[in-house]
Amino acid sequence: MSVRVPLLRSLSFAVAVSLAGCASAPDKAPASPSLNALYSQLDTASQGYENALRQARAGDEAGSEKTLAAALDQLKQAAAGCDVASGCDPQRFYAVYDRLLRLKDGSDIGVDGLDTAGESGGPDGLATGAASLPQARRSVTLLHGQKLSELIAMNGPVKAALEMWLTQWRPNLMDAWVNYQYMRFEMWPQYQKADLPEALLFGIMAKESGGKVHAVSRSGAAGPLQFMYSTGLRFGLGTDNGFDTRFDPKQAARANAEYLNEQLGAFNNNLELTLAAYNAGEGRMRRIAGDRPGVSFYDPSVYDELSQETRDYVPAVLAAAWLFLHPDSYNLHFPKVDGRPGQVVLKRPASLSELTVCLGNTANLPGGWFRTLRNLNPRMDPEAEQPAGTALALPKALERAYAARCVDGPWPILASDLHDAVVPKPAVDPSPAKQQRHGPTRHYRVRSGDTLIGIVHRMRCSSVRDVVEANELHGHRIKPGQVLQIPDCRRR
Repeated sequence: MSVRVPLLRSLSFAVAVSLAGCASAPDKAPASPSLNALYSQLDTASQGYENALRQARAGDEAGSEKTLAAALDQLKQAAAGCDVASGCDPQRFYAVYDRLLRLKDGSDIGVDGLDTAGESGGPDGLATGAASLPQARRSVTLLHGQKLSELIAMNGPVKAALEMWLTQWRPNLMDAWVNYQYMRFEMWPQYQKADLPEALLFGIMAKESGGKVHAVSRSGAAGPLQFMYSTGLRFGLGTDNGFDTRFDPKQAARANAEYLNEQLGAFNNNLELTLAAYNAGEGRMRRIAGDRPGVSFYDPSVYDELSQETRDYVPAVLAAAWLFLHPDSYNLHFPKVDGRPGQVVLKRPASLSELTVCLGNTANLPGGWFRTLRNLNPRMDPEAEQPAGTALALPKALERAYAARCVDGPWPILASDLHDAVVPKPAVDPSPAKQQRHGPTRHYRVRSGDTLIGIVHRMRCSSVRDVVEANELHGHRIKPGQVLQIPDCRRR
């Protein structure tokens, strides 16, 4: 018999509460018991937790719960003692907490037969959201034979990144979670096939784009996993009928998994160096690491040679992956999302923008459905009206809402009226002002098969954003024969 989920979750709450006191300043008046007794009590509590796991594994659930309760009581008492004991080291308590979290990941337990009550099934048995999976099952996914949690060192940079995700970056993390849940049915199977852990996929996506399929950086990296043009081509991301497949979440996840497995092979399964290569370029990382595939990312001979961006990037990805595995343990609660895929066939012409208006806040999504509709239909210009009969991907939960709100009645009429609004243009040709704002320009005539990213890559120096602004492009759409102004920074 395997450990049931309630037992595993007990650690998240009880130990977190215990450690709250440990952060206090250690200069309070000494208290009994002595420090050695406190540390001994801490060790005993840790051993008790391990014993509780073993009892649960052996089928003694009642005995396991009793042992666990005693262990957590000891841990709380020791933490309270540390709060008032002069010289008590709170880091020792945090180290135990970290170790018990890793035990919770399955280092000492089996995962078959875990309690899965309350899960909702998706297509082909795929759960509809990672939050619905028992934490132990998610945590023990292996990365080339090693548990992912064992590869994440809880050091200073990772702890600092955890704090950022839980504070300043928290809105981004929550948005990334929701965006990912609606694309999970496309992205996660690509990682499964490559035998890579889902937490890693989420960590990279959260840091790279926040789950915005059409994200483009000033350097030209594009898509939910931010591939550079040349790297994308190497892993099969190119142009398909004028569409840049880096924006396709399924194809991007496949290419990302292939890239990671390639680099894990090159860096002796060193996850930190592999992530650094994804951010800084594999050529640069191989030059820095040299013939030392086992060297630590934090070794000064490596760390000091990297840009600040890469130094921040690696722990940020690992921290997001860690929170994916242990949200409750950090007072983080991801919302439940019904990510089952659905489809409607348009009964009347509509753009993604119009559909967003008529769907409103259906299913209580505060930010509306624009981002989700774009992510699930990456080939569509969100402003272009799609003809009746067009098949449109959307969450399963919206199928009825579309029929009720977006076919007949006032909402599609209102949405169409807003969408067709005419914005007056200046009587004077604004091109001189553009020329002044963007500086000297070159011209490029679009050819069949061209993409905006590809053009910027070939013409060099300009960014996608500059070209979009200079030509007032909507949705990054271009067509053969169109003449583009390309800001020319070489002549500035």
